[in-house]
Amino acid sequence: MIRWSYGINQFKPQFDDFVRRRDHLRALRVISASGFSAVELNAGSGRWEPLGNPQQIAANFGSVAAFGAFVREQALDTVSSWFWDPSIRLQEDLTHGDDASSSSPDARAALVGHARWFSSALAELGGDVLVARPAASAAQLASLDDDVIETLAESWTAVADAIAVDGVRLALHFDFYSALRRDDGLERLLQATDARVGFAVDTAEFTIAGLDPVAFYRAHPDRVTHVHLKNAAAVDDLDEYTMPAPEFTLLRAGGSRAVPRWFTELATEPLLVDAPGFVRSLAEHDYDGWVVVESDLTPHPPTSAMLNGWEVQHVLAPLAGS
Repeated sequence: MIRWSYGINQFKPQFDDFVRRRDHLRALRVISASGFSAVELNAGSGRWEPLGNPQQIAANFGSVAAFGAFVREQALDTVSSWFWDPSIRLQEDLTHGDDASSSSPDARAALVGHARWFSSALAELGGDVLVARPAASAAQLASLDDDVIETLAESWTAVADAIAVDGVRLALHFDFYSALRRDDGLERLLQATDARVGFAVDTAEFTIAGLDPVAFYRAHPDRVTHVHLKNAAAVDDLDEYTMPAPEFTLLRAGGSRAVPRWFTELATEPLLVDAPGFVRSLAEHDYDGWVVVESDLTPHPPTSAMLNGWEVQHVLAPLAGS
Protein backbone atom coordinates (compact mmCIF):
# COMPACT_ATOMS: atom_id res chain seq x y z
CA MET A 1 0.00 0.00 0.00
CA ILE A 2 1.24 3.48 -0.85
CA ARG A 3 1.41 5.83 2.12
CA TRP A 4 1.84 9.58 1.64
CA SER A 5 4.31 11.67 3.63
CA TYR A 6 5.91 15.11 3.21
CA GLY A 7 9.50 16.23 3.63
CA ILE A 8 10.18 18.77 6.37
CA ASN A 9 13.35 19.97 4.61
CA GLN A 10 11.79 22.75 2.53
CA PHE A 11 10.71 24.61 5.67
CA LYS A 12 14.37 25.34 6.52
CA PRO A 13 15.97 27.26 3.62
CA GLN A 14 18.74 28.76 5.81
CA PHE A 15 20.60 27.35 8.79
CA ASP A 16 19.12 29.88 11.25
CA ASP A 17 15.49 29.42 10.11
CA PHE A 18 12.90 27.04 11.48
CA VAL A 19 14.19 26.86 15.04
CA ARG A 20 11.16 27.87 17.14
CA ARG A 21 8.38 25.61 18.35
CA ARG A 22 5.79 27.75 16.60
CA ASP A 23 7.60 27.20 13.28
CA HIS A 24 7.43 23.45 13.77
CA LEU A 25 3.77 23.59 14.75
CA ARG A 26 2.83 25.62 11.66
CA ALA A 27 4.80 23.37 9.31
CA LEU A 28 3.28 20.16 10.64
CA ARG A 29 -0.21 21.63 10.51
CA VAL A 30 0.31 22.75 6.90
CA ILE A 31 1.47 19.24 5.99
CA SER A 32 -1.54 17.70 7.72
CA ALA A 33 -4.01 20.19 6.22
CA SER A 34 -2.56 19.44 2.78
CA GLY A 35 -3.68 15.83 3.11
CA PHE A 36 -0.52 14.02 4.18
CA SER A 37 -0.45 11.52 7.03
CA ALA A 38 3.22 11.69 8.02
CA VAL A 39 6.40 13.75 7.89
CA GLU A 40 9.98 12.90 6.94
CA LEU A 41 12.67 14.48 9.11
CA ASN A 42 16.04 15.75 7.91
CA ALA A 43 19.22 14.99 9.86
CA GLY A 44 21.28 17.87 11.19
CA SER A 45 23.50 18.90 14.06
CA GLY A 46 23.66 21.64 16.68
CA ARG A 47 21.20 24.00 18.31
CA TRP A 48 20.08 25.45 14.97
CA GLU A 49 18.74 21.98 14.07
CA PRO A 50 16.15 21.25 16.77
CA LEU A 51 14.61 18.44 14.69
CA GLY A 52 17.95 17.25 13.32
CA ASN A 53 18.83 14.37 15.62
CA PRO A 54 17.62 12.53 18.73
CA GLN A 55 19.68 14.63 21.17
CA GLN A 56 18.38 17.94 19.84
CA ILE A 57 14.80 16.66 19.73
CA ALA A 58 15.05 15.58 23.37
CA ALA A 59 16.57 18.92 24.35
CA ASN A 60 13.75 20.86 22.68
CA PHE A 61 10.76 18.62 23.43
CA GLY A 62 11.80 16.81 26.61
CA SER A 63 12.17 13.43 24.94
CA VAL A 64 11.86 11.70 21.58
CA ALA A 65 8.51 10.29 22.70
CA ALA A 66 7.26 13.78 23.55
CA PHE A 67 8.11 14.94 20.05
CA GLY A 68 6.17 11.99 18.65
CA ALA A 69 3.16 13.13 20.68
CA PHE A 70 3.66 16.68 19.35
CA VAL A 71 3.57 15.36 15.77
CA ARG A 72 0.34 13.47 16.44
CA GLU A 73 -1.23 16.54 18.08
CA GLN A 74 -0.93 18.27 14.70
CA ALA A 75 -3.16 15.57 13.15
CA LEU A 76 -0.32 13.56 11.59
CA ASP A 77 -0.13 9.83 12.20
CA THR A 78 3.62 9.44 12.49
CA VAL A 79 7.14 10.29 11.40
CA SER A 80 7.60 8.17 8.30
CA SER A 81 11.34 8.32 7.80
CA TRP A 82 14.56 10.23 8.43
CA PHE A 83 16.93 11.50 5.74
CA TRP A 84 20.57 11.29 6.79
CA ASP A 85 23.68 12.47 4.99
CA PRO A 86 26.47 10.69 6.90
CA SER A 87 29.04 13.29 5.86
CA ILE A 88 27.52 15.94 8.17
CA ARG A 89 29.63 16.90 11.16
CA LEU A 90 27.97 16.04 14.44
CA GLN A 91 28.60 18.56 17.20
CA GLU A 92 26.85 16.26 19.63
CA ASP A 93 29.77 13.82 19.76
CA LEU A 94 32.43 16.03 18.12
CA THR A 95 32.78 13.82 15.04
CA HIS A 96 33.55 15.09 11.56
CA GLY A 97 31.24 13.00 9.43
CA ASP A 98 31.26 9.39 8.29
CA ASP A 99 32.74 8.01 5.09
CA ALA A 100 31.05 4.90 3.73
CA SER A 101 33.82 4.54 1.15
CA SER A 102 36.42 3.95 3.89
CA SER A 103 37.40 0.36 4.63
CA SER A 104 38.77 1.31 8.06
CA PRO A 105 37.09 -0.75 10.82
CA ASP A 106 36.85 2.36 13.00
CA ALA A 107 35.17 4.31 10.18
CA ARG A 108 32.75 1.46 9.56
CA ALA A 109 31.90 1.23 13.27
CA ALA A 110 31.25 4.98 13.44
CA LEU A 111 28.96 4.84 10.41
CA VAL A 112 26.97 1.97 11.88
CA GLY A 113 26.84 3.62 15.31
CA HIS A 114 25.39 6.85 13.95
CA ALA A 115 22.90 4.91 11.83
CA ARG A 116 21.68 3.13 14.97
CA TRP A 117 21.40 6.47 16.77
CA PHE A 118 18.90 7.62 14.16
CA SER A 119 17.14 4.30 13.62
CA SER A 120 16.44 3.67 17.30
CA ALA A 121 14.85 7.12 17.66
CA LEU A 122 13.00 6.67 14.39
CA ALA A 123 11.51 3.41 15.62
CA GLU A 124 10.37 5.18 18.80
CA LEU A 125 8.65 7.79 16.63
CA GLY A 126 6.87 5.11 14.62
CA GLY A 127 8.96 5.42 11.45
CA ASP A 128 10.48 2.55 9.52
CA VAL A 129 12.89 3.88 6.85
CA LEU A 130 16.33 5.44 7.26
CA VAL A 131 17.06 7.25 4.00
CA ALA A 132 20.81 7.69 3.55
CA ARG A 133 23.08 9.41 1.06
CA PRO A 134 25.32 6.52 -0.02
CA ALA A 135 28.36 8.35 -1.41
CA ALA A 136 29.99 11.75 -1.46
CA SER A 137 29.60 14.20 -4.33
CA ALA A 138 31.49 13.62 -7.57
CA ALA A 139 33.89 16.43 -6.71
CA GLN A 140 34.82 14.74 -3.42
CA LEU A 141 35.01 11.09 -4.50
CA ALA A 142 37.07 11.00 -7.67
CA SER A 143 37.42 7.23 -8.05
CA LEU A 144 34.63 4.72 -8.46
CA ASP A 145 36.73 1.64 -9.14
CA ASP A 146 35.57 -1.82 -8.13
CA ASP A 147 37.25 -1.59 -4.73
CA VAL A 148 35.31 1.59 -3.88
CA ILE A 149 32.01 0.05 -4.97
CA GLU A 150 32.75 -3.08 -2.93
CA THR A 151 33.58 -1.00 0.15
CA LEU A 152 30.40 1.05 -0.21
CA ALA A 153 28.40 -2.17 -0.55
CA GLU A 154 29.98 -3.66 2.57
CA SER A 155 29.45 -0.47 4.57
CA TRP A 156 25.79 -0.13 3.71
CA THR A 157 25.09 -3.82 4.18
CA ALA A 158 26.53 -3.49 7.70
CA VAL A 159 24.23 -0.51 8.30
CA ALA A 160 21.19 -2.35 6.95
CA ASP A 161 21.86 -5.32 9.22
CA ALA A 162 22.34 -3.07 12.25
CA ILE A 163 19.20 -0.96 11.88
CA ALA A 164 17.05 -4.02 11.13
CA VAL A 165 17.22 -4.67 14.88
CA ASP A 166 15.03 -1.57 15.29
CA GLY A 167 12.62 -2.69 12.58
CA VAL A 168 13.96 0.03 10.28
CA ARG A 169 14.82 -0.50 6.61
CA LEU A 170 17.61 1.22 4.70
CA ALA A 171 16.99 3.22 1.52
CA LEU A 172 20.02 4.63 -0.30
CA HIS A 173 19.21 7.99 -1.88
CA PHE A 174 20.94 8.97 -5.14
CA ASP A 175 21.28 12.73 -5.77
CA PHE A 176 22.14 14.36 -9.08
CA TYR A 177 25.62 15.49 -8.02
CA SER A 178 26.55 12.17 -6.44
CA ALA A 179 29.77 10.39 -7.35
CA LEU A 180 27.52 7.43 -8.22
CA ARG A 181 26.45 9.32 -11.32
CA ARG A 182 29.87 8.55 -12.78
CA ASP A 183 30.84 5.23 -14.41
CA ASP A 184 27.37 3.67 -13.92
CA GLY A 185 28.01 3.81 -10.19
CA LEU A 186 24.39 3.58 -9.07
CA GLU A 187 23.72 0.37 -10.99
CA ARG A 188 27.03 -1.13 -9.92
CA LEU A 189 26.29 -0.45 -6.25
CA LEU A 190 22.85 -1.99 -6.61
CA GLN A 191 24.35 -5.12 -8.17
CA ALA A 192 27.03 -5.32 -5.45
CA THR A 193 24.40 -5.45 -2.68
CA ASP A 194 21.48 -7.73 -1.96
CA ALA A 195 17.88 -7.26 -0.87
CA ARG A 196 18.93 -6.14 2.61
CA VAL A 197 20.03 -2.83 1.09
CA GLY A 198 17.09 -0.89 -0.30
CA PHE A 199 17.18 2.09 -2.64
CA ALA A 200 15.16 5.29 -2.80
CA VAL A 201 14.00 6.75 -6.09
CA ASP A 202 13.94 10.54 -6.04
CA THR A 203 12.11 11.39 -9.24
CA ALA A 204 13.60 14.88 -9.62
CA GLU A 205 17.18 13.90 -8.74
CA PHE A 206 17.05 11.06 -11.29
CA THR A 207 15.57 13.31 -13.96
CA ILE A 208 18.12 16.10 -13.46
CA ALA A 209 20.89 13.49 -13.74
CA GLY A 210 19.47 12.30 -17.06
CA LEU A 211 18.05 9.06 -15.67
CA ASP A 212 14.49 7.82 -16.11
CA PRO A 213 12.96 7.16 -12.67
CA VAL A 214 10.12 5.08 -14.15
CA ALA A 215 12.54 2.85 -16.05
CA PHE A 216 14.75 2.42 -12.98
CA TYR A 217 11.80 1.46 -10.80
CA ARG A 218 10.41 -0.99 -13.36
CA ALA A 219 13.84 -2.61 -13.63
CA HIS A 220 14.28 -2.93 -9.85
CA PRO A 221 10.85 -2.93 -8.14
CA ASP A 222 12.01 -5.34 -5.44
CA ARG A 223 14.94 -3.12 -4.46
CA VAL A 224 13.10 0.21 -4.23
CA THR A 225 12.01 0.66 -0.63
CA HIS A 226 11.33 4.40 -0.58
CA VAL A 227 10.27 7.22 -2.90
CA HIS A 228 10.87 10.97 -2.97
CA LEU A 229 8.38 12.48 -5.38
CA LYS A 230 8.95 15.92 -6.87
CA ASN A 231 9.17 17.66 -10.22
CA ALA A 232 12.29 19.01 -11.93
CA ALA A 233 12.72 22.29 -13.81
CA ALA A 234 15.89 21.48 -15.75
CA VAL A 235 18.34 18.73 -16.64
CA ASP A 236 22.06 18.91 -15.87
CA ASP A 237 22.97 18.18 -19.49
CA LEU A 238 26.16 20.22 -19.12
CA ASP A 239 27.54 17.67 -16.62
CA GLU A 240 28.16 20.37 -14.05
CA TYR A 241 27.66 17.85 -11.25
CA THR A 242 31.44 17.64 -10.88
CA MET A 243 31.67 21.29 -9.78
CA PRO A 244 33.31 21.94 -6.39
CA ALA A 245 30.84 22.30 -3.50
CA PRO A 246 27.84 21.42 -5.69
CA GLU A 247 25.41 21.91 -2.80
CA PHE A 248 26.08 25.64 -3.24
CA THR A 249 27.54 26.21 -6.72
CA LEU A 250 25.04 23.98 -8.51
CA LEU A 251 22.05 23.24 -6.29
CA ARG A 252 21.60 26.71 -4.78
CA ALA A 253 23.38 29.00 -7.26
CA GLY A 254 22.16 27.07 -10.29
CA GLY A 255 25.48 26.46 -12.03
CA SER A 256 26.57 28.36 -15.14
CA ARG A 257 22.93 28.77 -16.28
CA ALA A 258 21.86 30.11 -12.86
CA VAL A 259 18.88 27.74 -12.76
CA PRO A 260 16.56 29.48 -10.28
CA ARG A 261 14.97 26.28 -8.93
CA TRP A 262 15.95 22.73 -9.84
CA PHE A 263 12.98 21.28 -7.94
CA THR A 264 9.38 22.37 -8.50
CA GLU A 265 5.84 21.38 -7.59
CA LEU A 266 4.37 18.26 -9.12
CA ALA A 267 2.05 20.05 -11.57
CA THR A 268 4.31 22.99 -12.44
CA GLU A 269 5.48 23.38 -16.03
CA PRO A 270 7.73 22.08 -17.46
CA LEU A 271 6.57 18.63 -16.42
CA LEU A 272 9.94 16.91 -16.71
CA VAL A 273 8.80 14.34 -14.15
CA ASP A 274 5.80 12.25 -15.15
CA ALA A 275 4.36 11.93 -11.65
CA PRO A 276 1.15 10.16 -12.73
CA GLY A 277 3.16 7.69 -14.82
CA PHE A 278 5.50 6.99 -11.96
CA VAL A 279 2.65 6.44 -9.50
CA ARG A 280 0.96 4.10 -11.98
CA SER A 281 4.17 2.07 -12.08
CA LEU A 282 4.20 1.87 -8.30
CA ALA A 283 0.62 0.62 -8.29
CA GLU A 284 1.30 -1.90 -11.06
CA HIS A 285 4.13 -3.44 -9.04
CA ASP A 286 2.20 -3.35 -5.73
CA TYR A 287 4.67 -0.96 -4.12
CA ASP A 288 4.28 -1.10 -0.35
CA GLY A 289 5.89 1.87 1.35
CA TRP A 290 6.16 5.61 1.74
CA VAL A 291 5.98 8.17 -1.03
CA VAL A 292 7.46 11.35 0.43
CA VAL A 293 6.52 14.44 -1.56
CA GLU A 294 9.11 17.22 -1.44
CA SER A 295 9.57 20.82 -2.55
CA ASP A 296 13.21 21.45 -1.63
CA LEU A 297 14.34 25.08 -1.53
CA THR A 298 10.94 26.47 -2.46
CA PRO A 299 10.60 30.18 -1.63
CA HIS A 300 7.05 29.54 -0.38
CA PRO A 301 6.92 26.27 1.63
CA PRO A 302 3.24 26.38 2.69
CA THR A 303 2.09 27.19 -0.85
CA SER A 304 4.18 24.40 -2.32
CA ALA A 305 2.88 21.90 0.24
CA MET A 306 -0.73 22.83 -0.48
CA LEU A 307 -0.28 22.71 -4.27
CA ASN A 308 1.38 19.30 -4.00
CA GLY A 309 -1.30 18.15 -1.59
CA TRP A 310 -4.04 19.02 -4.07
CA GLU A 311 -2.23 17.10 -6.81
CA VAL A 312 -1.83 14.04 -4.59
CA GLN A 313 -5.43 14.02 -3.38
CA HIS A 314 -7.10 14.68 -6.74
CA VAL A 315 -4.73 13.09 -9.26
CA LEU A 316 -2.11 10.75 -7.82
CA ALA A 317 -3.79 9.01 -4.88
CA PRO A 318 -6.71 7.82 -7.04
CA LEU A 319 -4.20 6.30 -9.46
CA ALA A 320 -2.58 4.47 -6.57
CA GLY A 321 -5.84 3.35 -5.06
CA SER A 322 -4.94 5.13 -1.80
